[in-house]
Amino acid sequence: MQPVLTFTEGGIYCPAGGFYIDPWKPADRAVITHAHSDHARLGSRHYLCTNDSVPLLQLRLGKDISVQGVGWGETVRIGGAEVSFHPAGHMIGSAQVKVTVDGQAWVASGDYKTENDGISGAFEPVKCHTFITESTFGLPIYRWRPQTAIFSDIEGWMRENEAAGKQSILVAYSLGKAQRLLYNLAHTGKRFFVHGAIYNAQQTLLSAGWPLPPVELITPETNKSEMKNQLIIAPPSAADSAWMKKFSPYSLGVCSGWMQVRGNTRRMNADAGFAISDHADWPGLLQTIRYTGAEKVFVTHGFSSVLARYLQENDIPAEAVRTAFGGEEETETTA
Repeated sequence: MQPVLTFTEGGIYCPAGGFYIDPWKPADRAVITHAHSDHARLGSRHYLCTNDSVPLLQLRLGKDISVQGVGWGETVRIGGAEVSFHPAGHMIGSAQVKVTVDGQAWVASGDYKTENDGISGAFEPVKCHTFITESTFGLPIYRWRPQTAIFSDIEGWMRENEAAGKQSILVAYSLGKAQRLLYNLAHTGKRFFVHGAIYNAQQTLLSAGWPLPPVELITPETNKSEMKNQLIIAPPSAADSAWMKKFSPYSLGVCSGWMQVRGNTRRMNADAGFAISDHADWPGLLQTIRYTGAEKVFVTHGFSSVLARYLQENDIPAEAVRTAFGGEEETETTA
């Protein structure tokens, strides 16, 4: 029997449907898990994604792309394959893609996290015969504290900065992580001043009806006194740039799962590190894999060899697969 999905030079391919999932080369038909640039690339002729991802793909790839949105759990027939999208919890609109051919169900997870962050949608594990999982944090050392505890830490840090006369600046990926911070810190009553990259993403989501707090774009004309005792959020690319000088004195906090490893905060030249990730931790990965009931697991980007070996040692057939995923977030240390 031909496999439902195959791993090719162009990406994860479905022979029965003639489409790719998150292709890393231009394709005739691309089925997209989410709008991060390592999964949604420009150049394909037609895109299929969740309804919630449509405006984000247009933000990233251009308004003129050919894109179709579908609802959660809605089945779309493409050639000889049935395709449906199921919540991945990674960011707004993120999905796992279930592909069924001749009764065989495969699920490509894209990126996912198992904790409900309040804005990205609750993760939904899906039963399948074969599961393709990410492994960004596929090591036993990665075990996330509840996000309520992390946000409590962030609020305490902000209060300390205010008492010390320092401006609070959080570094977070502009699409996904930034909205998670804004949504979960809205109750503080702070005004949110943001870099242009975050402003553009936020305005797109606000226009689409998402219940996110308003943000204020930082421009050369923004008065420093206006931002005093408020919160600034910037993408990683701005952390070491001249753009930061206007906020001095400030305290820099980096929001990333990588901050769980001691020393990463110092290497990022940050004053504080908050281990908050939009990917599943080690227990979350294992729990999800067990729940799927998959007879075979393919492990992609991250610590793929480690996770695959652990699964093999625990009688779950698994194989590490090299892909082009993970580049955007991992290089910016914003996972």
